[in-house]
Amino acid sequence: MPTVFLHGPYRVYFVSHDLREPLHVHVDRDECSAKFWLQPVALTRNLGYTPKELREIERILVERKHECIEAWNEHIRRQTG
Repeated sequence: MPTVFLHGPYRVYFVSHDLREPLHVHVDRDECSAKFWLQPVALTRNLGYTPKELREIERILVERKHECIEAWNEHIRRQTG
């Protein structure tokens, strides 16, 4: 589960077996977890985050979307060699 970046209490990462799905990342903090599509940035699953936290996470992902997409593409290049 490659970590794309850490931002405050949030770990943003993707899961290698999810690479056949549209571009997305997972965001964890403590016992909370969410999944966001990246094109466009949109929540697809939430386990425990408050609406306020989700708005903050979405803002972070919009700002750092390019970084997430680059990490995703680089991981795919390494996987397919």
